[in-house]
Amino acid sequence: MTMSNTGGRRKPPTIHDVAREAGVSRGTVSRVLNGGHYVSPTAAEAVNAAIRRTGYVVNRHARSLITGRSDSVGFLLTEPQERFFEDPNFNVLLRGCTQALAAHDVPLLLMLAGTQDERRRITRYITAGHVDGVLLVSSHSGDPVAEELREAGVPLVACGKPIGLVSKVSYVAADDRDGARDMVTHLLSLGRRRIGMVTGPLDTPGGVERLAGYREVLAEAGVEADDRLIASGDYSRASGEAGAEQLLDRAPDVDAVFVASDLMAQGVLTALRKAGRRVPEDVAVGGFDDSPAATAATPALTTIRQPWDRISSEMVRVLLAQIGGEDPAAVILPTELVRREST
Repeated sequence: MTMSNTGGRRKPPTIHDVAREAGVSRGTVSRVLNGGHYVSPTAAEAVNAAIRRTGYVVNRHARSLITGRSDSVGFLLTEPQERFFEDPNFNVLLRGCTQALAAHDVPLLLMLAGTQDERRRITRYITAGHVDGVLLVSSHSGDPVAEELREAGVPLVACGKPIGLVSKVSYVAADDRDGARDMVTHLLSLGRRRIGMVTGPLDTPGGVERLAGYREVLAEAGVEADDRLIASGDYSRASGEAGAEQLLDRAPDVDAVFVASDLMAQGVLTALRKAGRRVPEDVAVGGFDDSPAATAATPALTTIRQPWDRISSEMVRVLLAQIGGEDPAAVILPTELVRREST
């Protein structure tokens, strides 16, 4: 590497330095950096070795001017900012997506858009070409973001089935309905018959599917579906506590509660403790997610494990394929019942 004329500071290595080190033309280096097309394996190996020796780093801005791509991906959460910090699932998913993209040398931009104004600004930013594609998390029905991005031709993968756009937008989802069925079947196997539920938001795919699984199993078992045993929540701890208080008020004989997220289940445990109900002796409690909230709870939660590592890696795989020109795709992954002390 050469020395600068000011201050003796080393200049960063350039594509010319890599070409000289590898003994090839600058055009060959450029082709290697842009996918290796029409480059012999020997030349490609020499270029990659030269890149390692010189410490050359791609100038993403310069390359984006040539390719028309930003070489970055957005992680868009359409929830209030405080939810991002409260709900451990979002952090687990963000970390997994970041790691999966790092293997492709693609940076991830975190975007929080919990209000209409924020969503409008973020949508303008995305459609202006500042990212090559979007990983969309927590899409509510009636939220126009997914439809607007799709219509703008932005590659998009949703986490969970996008309500109203299932046949139009790529998505990766855990099998929410089947997971709910497994949990309610487990509670029935313990002899519980007054099984309540605190649902997730019913304008989200997880909220709808988990409630459907709960209802299906009770109907198949011949257990009366009592609306007094269903309370709505929004995936927050506070809504879980409020939901459990409603259930205890409307159905004091409740002997089990299926909760649509582990974080809400922590709130349910708090309400039961305040009411003097023992868990699991008086009321068994089952959660959903197998997030850090499940093992942090007292007692530790029996829950439904979502395969977060696979969800994040599949979201990245499907998005990169779509950026590369492939058609939209859907992936549904199995869940698993994890038994702990709360049932």
